[in-house]
Amino acid sequence: MLRAILVTLLLLIAPAASPGGPVSDADQAEFQRIISGQIDAFRADDGPRAYSYAAPNIHQIFPTPDIFMQMVKQGYKPVYRPQSFNFGAAGDDPLGRPSQRVTLVGPDGKTYEALYSMERQPDGTWRIQGCTLLEGPGLDA
Repeated sequence: MLRAILVTLLLLIAPAASPGGPVSDADQAEFQRIISGQIDAFRADDGPRAYSYAAPNIHQIFPTPDIFMQMVKQGYKPVYRPQSFNFGAAGDDPLGRPSQRVTLVGPDGKTYEALYSMERQPDGTWRIQGCTLLEGPGLDA
């Protein structure tokens, strides 16, 4: 529980401003493949597969797929069970990390915006480093 609170606080420190810096078309396509794959894994309750898309910093905070899935189920229901989702702009998040914006319709029918921060791994692959989730009056479905 303490870990979930710490992650939430870290995500609140990095508000979801519009992505800025350049992201190549190839990287954006890869971000979208990874995010879609993780959402598909969430929908199938496939914890190990969903966890495989997370960067090492997420693995340190949530050391097992089960703990990771519990955090997502509790704090990220629109990501865990979206009715639909669409990709928006890619760029840099407020901390300068490559990111992908995603608009989701949650299980409650409301519209949410997620900013996925991505991290390139030493082997050249990308992983999800964090996700900031917003709901707002301008985003209501």
